[in-house]
Amino acid sequence: MQLGADHVVVRVPATSANLGPGFDSLGLALALYDELDVRLVASDDVVVEVFGEGAGQVPTGADHLVVRALHHTLELVGAPLTGLRLTCSNHVPHSRGLGSSAAAVVAGVVAARALLADPHALDADAVLRIATEFEGHPDNAAPAISGGATVAWSGPGGPRAVGLELDPAITATVLVPDARLATSRARAALPASVPHEDAAYTAGRAALLVEALARRPELLLDATDDRLHQQYRAGVMAASAELLRALRAEGFAATISGAGPTVLVLTEQGQVADLDAVLAGLVDGVAGWRVLRPGIDTGGARARRLAGAPEPGTRGGTMQ
Repeated sequence: MQLGADHVVVRVPATSANLGPGFDSLGLALALYDELDVRLVASDDVVVEVFGEGAGQVPTGADHLVVRALHHTLELVGAPLTGLRLTCSNHVPHSRGLGSSAAAVVAGVVAARALLADPHALDADAVLRIATEFEGHPDNAAPAISGGATVAWSGPGGPRAVGLELDPAITATVLVPDARLATSRARAALPASVPHEDAAYTAGRAALLVEALARRPELLLDATDDRLHQQYRAGVMAASAELLRALRAEGFAATISGAGPTVLVLTEQGQVADLDAVLAGLVDGVAGWRVLRPGIDTGGARARRLAGAPEPGTRGGTMQ
């Protein structure tokens, strides 16, 4: 497989997985983005600059997650590997349950696709498959790739995803704490099994949530109720669990975003002022919390070529 460009820019949205009862399956893309500039160079050097979220904390060489995903994708299609310069302008908070690792992986895969002479060699299914190899499950990767709301699952044929209808009146508010939480720690808090009654309850709410998102947003409070994972994670994110309880008691469809500790609130447009009034008494002015209303992304990951051919001296052509 040949390279067809040496300079691409990529934009990938934040995502919120689970949405309450849709554990490891439902996800939503948010209009909060990581933006990356990828340039191939004639040497083997890999240099990464990071601005914004993760600056001074994430690797700045070949072990950076975007670079690893990009190189892995090029290897899979037999394209030549070169050095690169990667500049990341990150706005997706890290370790907060907003899909920062999925955004990085998807960015790397989409960047690799854009660098190829034939980008169609990697379709959306291939991008999801490669991203899921890194992530372990496709709930964040799917909306990061396609935008909007998605339901994703894995089976014998690999990971798959479909888009869900989304009522345009639905608004997403994210309450982001300063505190971080590793996904591995949140996963470790989950029990090996749950009561059958709780599993059945949550399955019913997940089915209802598909309808609530598409046509009946007035059902979001009931539809986002969960007995499968959030209660078990309360001990590792006590402040988020208390905020979740308080918001739901006020009638708002609040959930833990992904593995947490960010709290996601889904409302209709007409509820926004009421939500803001409640938040004024809960988190406004409270140290350690940010209230964001980024909007819902409907476009997913996007890549754009800024140059047409590899830089002179790079290893263009087919991998030998």
